[in-house]
Amino acid sequence: MASSLSRSLQTTKTVIETKGGVVAAQHRLAAEAGAEVLRAGGDAVDAAVATSFVIGVLEPWMSGPAGGGAMMLWRADQGKAVAVNHGMRAPRDLRVEDFPLSGAGIAGDLFPWEQVVGDVNVQGAKAIAVPGVVDGLGQVHERFGKLPWADLVAPAVAHARQGMQVDWYAALCIASVTRMLAQDSDAAALFLEDGQWPTISGWTALAEKRLNQSRMADSLDAIAREGARALYDGDVGAAMARDIQDKGGYLSREDLTAYHADVQTPLSFSYRDARFHVMDGLTAGPTFAHALSEIEKHDLSNKPEAFAAYAAGLDSAYAARLGTMGDDGESPAAPGSTTHFSVVDRDGNMVAQTQTLLSIFGSRVVSPSTGFLMNNGIMWFDPVQGRPNSLGAGKRCLMNVCPVLGETGSRRFAFGASGGRKIVSAMTQMSSFVVDFGMDVGAAFHHPRIDVSGGKHVVADAAHTPEILDRLRAAHEVVTTPRSVFPYAFACPAGVMRDGEVNTGCTEIMSPWGDTALEQED
Repeated sequence: MASSLSRSLQTTKTVIETKGGVVAAQHRLAAEAGAEVLRAGGDAVDAAVATSFVIGVLEPWMSGPAGGGAMMLWRADQGKAVAVNHGMRAPRDLRVEDFPLSGAGIAGDLFPWEQVVGDVNVQGAKAIAVPGVVDGLGQVHERFGKLPWADLVAPAVAHARQGMQVDWYAALCIASVTRMLAQDSDAAALFLEDGQWPTISGWTALAEKRLNQSRMADSLDAIAREGARALYDGDVGAAMARDIQDKGGYLSREDLTAYHADVQTPLSFSYRDARFHVMDGLTAGPTFAHALSEIEKHDLSNKPEAFAAYAAGLDSAYAARLGTMGDDGESPAAPGSTTHFSVVDRDGNMVAQTQTLLSIFGSRVVSPSTGFLMNNGIMWFDPVQGRPNSLGAGKRCLMNVCPVLGETGSRRFAFGASGGRKIVSAMTQMSSFVVDFGMDVGAAFHHPRIDVSGGKHVVADAAHTPEILDRLRAAHEVVTTPRSVFPYAFACPAGVMRDGEVNTGCTEIMSPWGDTALEQED
């Protein structure tokens, strides 16, 4: 992973201060959809609903209505945090015997589970779990939303009618899994051209090639008109379940009607003079809390010692996670399929939402009746029986997501990231950057990080100072690599911050689509 650095190329993102709301997302147009809702008088939750649906259209391989995830909300009017777990579940008719071990060693996708015959836990209809994100959005909108649900889903319908533009980055993402997409005729019809990745215009011209997402637009329109439960109790859900069963999967109408996201009390704890709120249970929230509890024991008065403390704390947290929660590892080379966005409105209400299909392009299966790309949540389970996270019917999937709400002094922030097991490392360090070093959102997002995810190496940004790298090498085997557009060696964060009445936001500096949108220019 070692690579030389350019001495002249620097990538930065501008952070603008405003007293209006801010949306930070991995796609600019999704952020803009959320900001437009704020301009219309919507709450942070209203903006989150619009952003979620639009980003599912414009980054369909990362998340969408057939995925799941988690949301943290800060209600300024109530002075409290709320957690919403809309993670996926295994279908109740799943048969463990349909996932026999091949004996060929370790599988080659996100997790180094023992390989299953035909990789049916990774790709194809049997890998599809019960989706949860739409019900989660529906529940928070019912409790906190101000604007009509249909108005919030409408921007996603419009984007799907137009079809997402296939620019160089979209073509690169599609090209990375072309062979897998070709195995499902409906996925191939949506994303490929004659069985190959789509072409774009010459490098001197802008591309105007677009995906045909008209079927998805029809389904989103039904969800807009009928409400979130259209995907669970209505014709949209029934058609989706029928499609998946026709392709050999387990997802049933009964799975969908029985699904309800969980609105929970968050895991809240203190760290030095700060307070954090994260998702409890089968998420990365407890691992985040463990890491910070270890880091708190150390003096972080200088950067080399701080990064040594980060590495030690994350090592300890991952040892506990892997030993008790069942998340038994993940390949650093395999691309995950997750997105994160954060919202703050002018009143100080906040949302941090992480949503995912799991692998990039999920199961690489498209439901032809609905136009939705389906998740492969079954891959979250260990196919070997008798372990904490073993595959089983009806079980909730263990997630690596870690949306974070933090408060320190006059500042409050909502951070999160995509990146699988890399998420906890990013959230732990960036939270410490704010609390221990007083960084604002721009400084926290631009500062080099390390990744410690339970593997043999500490992966360090090559932009770190020699003093930091030498201190890390004193206790760890260190691999250095620069931050790059593709692939990501580190997590891909997005976040917002409020200091008094002033709001700011930022996204991963190397994300070509990531951006913030403002309710208004001050």
